[in-house]
Amino acid sequence: MSNVDEYRNGVTEFLSNFMQRTPQEAGEDVDPLGFIDFSAPKVGKMSLEKLAATLDAELNEKEWFVTGNVNPIYFGDDFQFQDPDVKLTGIEDYARGVKKLFSEDSRAQIISCEVNKAIPNTITVTWRLSGGVNIGPGLQIKPYICYTDLTVDEVTGLVVFQEDKFDIPGWDILLSALFPFLIGKVTAPPAPEVEPRVVKMPVEEKKLFGFF
Repeated sequence: MSNVDEYRNGVTEFLSNFMQRTPQEAGEDVDPLGFIDFSAPKVGKMSLEKLAATLDAELNEKEWFVTGNVNPIYFGDDFQFQDPDVKLTGIEDYARGVKKLFSEDSRAQIISCEVNKAIPNTITVTWRLSGGVNIGPGLQIKPYICYTDLTVDEVTGLVVFQEDKFDIPGWDILLSALFPFLIGKVTAPPAPEVEPRVVKMPVEEKKLFGFF
């Protein structure tokens, strides 16, 4: 991923040398995320429950965990991301890193997006990752389940930290990508398909004649 603060394991750092170049890196005057206004005004603070429902609708539509098509209005300027492989800072660097890493056929199918009752100020997203990564000639990813914890700042109501965890170890993910014939034999089977969901954006509550 681009502008990584820290690689958390040597294998990921090594493989990063073989990532395909973006059109911009190749000298083309094309910005694949040029339609996103990363300086857009932030959304006003809302309840954790409403934010979870809003993000559920946004993620279900845009799948920005793999497309990079984020909506920056929900993220603080000090946003940080980490998973078992990397750490980085800033929602724009996160979006561009995701866009560079995942192929166009990748999916982030949202299973649930809910307030975490065990961890304060946290929304947990459970989702199924599938598709491919732009490493070397391209590698297909065995579908697996991801758990994303979004930490929300108590004062601003914005997401300031994201941590991704996986339901299988990193060696399983890598081995399955390099040697797919081992899937279900040496490595775990693919995650089951996800039922399509219809998720609607929460409706704004309006006061009636200013009395309620």
